Amino acid sequence: MKRVAVVGATGAVGERMVRLLEERAFPVGSIKFLASARGAGEDRVVRFRGEDVPVEPVSEEAFRGVEIVLSSTPASVSKQWSPVAAAAGAVVIDNSSAFRMDPEVPLVVPEVNAHDIPRHRGIIANPNCSTIQMVVALKPIHDAATIRRVIVSTYQSVSGAGQKGLVELEEQLEALVHRRDWPAPSKFSHPIAGNCLPQIDAFLPDGYTKEERKMIDETRKIMGSEAIEVVPTCVRVPVPYSHSESILVETDRPLSADEARSLWASAPGVTVVDDPEHGRYPLAADAEGHDDVFVGRIRRDPYRPNALLFWCVSDNLRKGAATNAVQIAEELVKLEVGTRG
Repeated sequence: MKRVAVVGATGAVGERMVRLLEERAFPVGSIKFLASARGAGEDRVVRFRGEDVPVEPVSEEAFRGVEIVLSSTPASVSKQWSPVAAAAGAVVIDNSSAFRMDPEVPLVVPEVNAHDIPRHRGIIANPNCSTIQMVVALKPIHDAATIRRVIVSTYQSVSGAGQKGLVELEEQLEALVHRRDWPAPSKFSHPIAGNCLPQIDAFLPDGYTKEERKMIDETRKIMGSEAIEVVPTCVRVPVPYSHSESILVETDRPLSADEARSLWASAPGVTVVDDPEHGRYPLAADAEGHDDVFVGRIRRDPYRPNALLFWCVSDNLRKGAATNAVQIAEELVKLEVGTRG
């Protein structure tokens, strides 16, 4: 039984982390819920296994005796507190971007590179949501026919921008229906209702956004190959939950659509939904609330024999964040049990 703390427990991802600890029967011996001073207080509680647990302000003392920390906070907060928790003896699974590209910190998706977990030094980074679902789908293809190049366009839900993104979409949709003017956008650079925004995060000098750069760098690190070329375009769409991705992958040898379906059908964490004749393919609405990565629209590139195209969908707050973090914690427990054995 593990002594666990959840940092950012009152946020959208933190709340899902808590629910997943319950759903997956994680061996929790004791639990603390931590938040900023604004998110904590005597009147703030989180329900866990039938009991109301108070939300405590994050502090150095709060990490004493904790073995596993699930953290979902902004990068600036993670940079301050994750090293403190690690120094207190905990293993921190950090959902922010703060440590993802640190060469000393494993960046882990358990279906892809669980073997990197043992080299942690107190912090394990949880990747970006759009990267997680893509590499889960890429892994079986890469094992069968080494991947050379990936061209991906994402269709990312507003919940990826947090609760404020959801609220902004809801307010604009209501104004659209009632033909009212809406306030100027605050979370997004342009109105999101009835729109698609080809910008997620700030632009870099090379014309890519920070979100796109994350997909490039994180994919290579997780897959363990700097040779994989990743060319992303990240788009925000007016969908509440679940990210969708259109992916073209080029491999060292040709793969038929049937071979790819077979590989995905036996891959952990992947569900194939590929019956276009009857209108069955992965949908964002269907993926919401599930932990798998769904793939479909599987077909060969008619001009390039070594290229395959597919559609990929996953719940960005579950597998794209909270579920992946809890799965890493489960792997830590397995490693400890294996060492004792």
